[in-house]
Amino acid sequence: MSQLPYSYAKDRYAAFGVDTDTALRALRDIKISMHCWQGDDVRGFLFRDRALSGGIQATGDYPGAARTPDELRQDIDKAFSLIGGRHKVNLHAIYADTEERIDLDAVGPEHFTRWVDWAKERSLGLDFNPTCFSHPKSDSGFTLSSADEGIRSFWVEHCRRCRKIGESFGRALGQKCVTNIWVPDGFKDIPVDRLAPRERLRRSLDEILAERLDPLLHLDAVESKVFGIGSESYVVGSHEFYLGYAIKNHLAYTLDAGHFHPTEYISNKISSVLLFTDELLLHVSRPVRWDSDHVVILDDELQEIAYELVRGGLLARTHIGLDFFDASINRLAAWVIGVRNMQKALLRALLEPTDMLRKAELAGDYTTRLATVEAMKTMPWEIVWSRFLEEENVPGDTEWLADVRRYEADVLSGRN
Repeated sequence: MSQLPYSYAKDRYAAFGVDTDTALRALRDIKISMHCWQGDDVRGFLFRDRALSGGIQATGDYPGAARTPDELRQDIDKAFSLIGGRHKVNLHAIYADTEERIDLDAVGPEHFTRWVDWAKERSLGLDFNPTCFSHPKSDSGFTLSSADEGIRSFWVEHCRRCRKIGESFGRALGQKCVTNIWVPDGFKDIPVDRLAPRERLRRSLDEILAERLDPLLHLDAVESKVFGIGSESYVVGSHEFYLGYAIKNHLAYTLDAGHFHPTEYISNKISSVLLFTDELLLHVSRPVRWDSDHVVILDDELQEIAYELVRGGLLARTHIGLDFFDASINRLAAWVIGVRNMQKALLRALLEPTDMLRKAELAGDYTTRLATVEAMKTMPWEIVWSRFLEEENVPGDTEWLADVRRYEADVLSGRN
């Protein structure tokens, strides 16, 4: 915690026309969808004996991964106790909490009632995802775009059911559920026919989305990727494919920070996408060399994402989710670091004198624009952040790790 009083930061920002109390209120209202799969390395509970596939890798063997739904919920509870605000939890279909032996084309709301009851007690929202990977029917590298009608129809049914599960979450919790469709379909080497798989994917999506769901309870999103392990040469669900499909069908488009070329940044895509779609889903991650899903740090790109959302007044139309999984470090610490860094970036953006900067830019006064943007980098935003933590009654940046270490010793160390 800073030794300088909050009033010092409040006065410094007031000189630029920024009300820090208003920024804090805005930050409290921003929900971040924390991904459950960081807690167990994307294994889920339906098929614990199956290896990850579909271009997904969780590296490391840090002890203490959740083995059951109850353990995962316990870990999420602990993580949220160290994070200010009220948020959402993002589930994949393989995280069904049931004693039944079911396949993915049989999942339904009844298999997630314990998740809903848990979320309701904590006033949390739930988001959802079909799990179109790590399954024998995805081993060919194709799911919704498969030329095998039996495989394609299996995944269509799975995704249909996932939409109904998402709608049930929205109805039960009174918070809109975002159900995001991503599939790993593609070729390792150069294909002869790029068109036919995309025609099949379009047909599958049309079938999945044929039933209209209550838009107040549920939002459909589709997610692209530039390449993956096993699909280095061709991905069926490319950026162009899904952006066109989302615009045509009035869906949310998903921008994943790791799903583009290393020289591309999703911060520069946000304003363009939201000119043509009503809503946007972000999967905030950190790629290193490739879509490696590193823990989100407070780097330049994370800050630019936050600036784009705040400067453009786009927060109300954007759903912020995190997507990373690191099995080489304490999994709870990864959650806490990632969510708090997303909040820090948002706070810094909320503390910027956006109106002043916009007026200077429109007037062609680029000197004032540059000078003010640079001045903001050394403003005492960390004092305002400390105020947020104090008001939310969560530990400071130098204190929360000790709490995680105690939890590791008392709880995680007992897991094999």
